[in-house]
Amino acid sequence: MYKNITALFSRFTRKKLYLSITALIVLAVTTGFVGYETTKAEVTLMLDGKKTEVKTHASTVGELLSEQNIKPNQHDVVKPGLSAKVEDNMQVDYLKAKEIVLTIDGKDKKVWTTAKTVEQFVKEQQLSLKEHDVIKPNLTADIQDQGKIKIESAFPVKLVVGGKAQQVWTTSTTVADLLKQQKVSLGEIDRVSPAKTEKLTGKTQVEVIRVEKVTDVVEEETPFATVNRKDSNLTEGKERVVQDGNNGKLEKRYEVVMENGKEVSRKLVGKKTLTESTDKIVAIGTKAKPQPQPKPVVSRSKATSETGGRELTVTSTAYTANCSGCSGITASGYNLKANPNAKVIAVDPNVIPLGSKVYVEGYGYAIASDTGGAIKGNKIDVFFSSQSKAEAWGRKTIKIRIIN
Repeated sequence: MYKNITALFSRFTRKKLYLSITALIVLAVTTGFVGYETTKAEVTLMLDGKKTEVKTHASTVGELLSEQNIKPNQHDVVKPGLSAKVEDNMQVDYLKAKEIVLTIDGKDKKVWTTAKTVEQFVKEQQLSLKEHDVIKPNLTADIQDQGKIKIESAFPVKLVVGGKAQQVWTTSTTVADLLKQQKVSLGEIDRVSPAKTEKLTGKTQVEVIRVEKVTDVVEEETPFATVNRKDSNLTEGKERVVQDGNNGKLEKRYEVVMENGKEVSRKLVGKKTLTESTDKIVAIGTKAKPQPQPKPVVSRSKATSETGGRELTVTSTAYTANCSGCSGITASGYNLKANPNAKVIAVDPNVIPLGSKVYVEGYGYAIASDTGGAIKGNKIDVFFSSQSKAEAWGRKTIKIRIIN
């Protein structure tokens, strides 16, 4: 029985010892782990702007990133540098670089960047953008790895539309692109110079000529004709209007081409008679004139006729009875149209009394039978049967004698 009690105690002791040793080992490990953990540095890691809190025994920033399975390349940005010593409560910024294709005015090049947006990229690369330059994608767009950024530099072009000129900035390569960019639409028959397919440069002037065709309707008078008819009941030399003439009306239609609001061509495309003209009919006398009774001839010597009486120096002009509005009847009632060969002068009655017989130098004997509004003082107007003779006389200073 004693042996059994001894064996039981022996087993209990060994088990207790074993538990004690185990407890000591666990305590040691726990204490070591806690101690290990409490000696780690606390670091704020900013990965492409995203914040992460990490604890590390890494001695350098490079080791810290390696712990996070981050392998920076030469274009990535690490602040502070990879060789910087890790300290408690420090912040490490890591920006992964992206490779993009930058195209400027058609020329490509590959660029590494850590910029997040296009606007940041422009500042990073110190690119100069003018007001009218075009960049795609826009400045607020995010940059993607293997992405593309395209810049087109604007240049000035003189644009003339409908005669109105303006200077515009454009990145267009052709005339057609420019018109589309400036929202200039072309009518069916409008013209543009140079052609829409032409390439643009800073020296190009683009002109849009607005062309339109319009119809112009014009009414014109058609003059009446004058028809002369012989009349044996009318004395020779006399005329009588049998029928007044009336002008007709003709409608003409023109196709008019306008360029920039100004007429450049006109083509007659049709005409229509609205009113027929009416002929003027004039009766021409053919009846023989009665023969005048012969007058007694008083014989005078030429010397007496040309030298007798009062002599005056006058300014002379000439006139006919066939002028527009002329009646042909003198102030004394003499019909000059019925007597085209008569020798008559117009005078100022205060100087030469009406009815006086005068001798006119270069004209001959005449009767002072007429007056005139412009005939004042020492002026006379000499009658001729035709306009050509009156014009041939002209204006001259001559001498006259008042016979009686």
